[in-house]
Amino acid sequence: MAPAAGDRMPPDMKILAIESSTEAASVALLCGDVLLERDVPGRTHSETLLPAIRALLGEAGCPLNALDGVAFGAGPGAFTGLRLACGAAQGLAMGIDRPVVPVGTLEALASLYEGDRIFVAMDARMAEVYFAAYRRVGTRLDEVLAPACARPEDVRLPASGSWAGVGSAFAAYPDRLLPGLGDRLLAVDAAVQPRAGAVARLAAVRLARGEGLDATLAAPLYVRDKVALTTAERLAQGGRA
Repeated sequence: MAPAAGDRMPPDMKILAIESSTEAASVALLCGDVLLERDVPGRTHSETLLPAIRALLGEAGCPLNALDGVAFGAGPGAFTGLRLACGAAQGLAMGIDRPVVPVGTLEALASLYEGDRIFVAMDARMAEVYFAAYRRVGTRLDEVLAPACARPEDVRLPASGSWAGVGSAFAAYPDRLLPGLGDRLLAVDAAVQPRAGAVARLAAVRLARGEGLDATLAAPLYVRDKVALTTAERLAQGGRA
């Protein structure tokens, strides 16, 4: 759940966030109300993530042990990216004895859109879609549909209401996804990507509520039952090699 209207984070709280559930990885540092966010360069984020974090902390003049917690985009998303973000968050948090805050990727994506009813659909590869639905009530996001994974043609909106569609699946599978959603889908923004800044803002409120986890308990949210298929299986399903 996203922040409620009465939730406030301490003005001096510092949260480091990592988001690498897609190819567009990013890191962010939230210090009170000030957010610094940077892209993680390159395609092999395992080699560039930690240098990007060090550069971000150095730019902010914030030593690692000054952090109150470490957050990460927990998924669903790319299997390797989720493991990378979770592992990095755990390692950093353990080193300074701080809690970890997992934040759902689809919720973070929804938080970047200003509509009241937000239907998130993200390309899951393997010819499938990760999807969820959220309703904004004040400054809070209520989960209407929990994150799930399905073929584009099997994805459906919640039973009632009009919705705005957000996420990469609308660009990846328009001919297979849109017909099943019907005329209650009023708008689509396929360009919105998960960002570490959104993860940081959601995590900060949760940490202020005492919802941080011991680093050893943090884990990705995969959603998909089978996270790895062979090339032959992907091609048989009409997916990408």
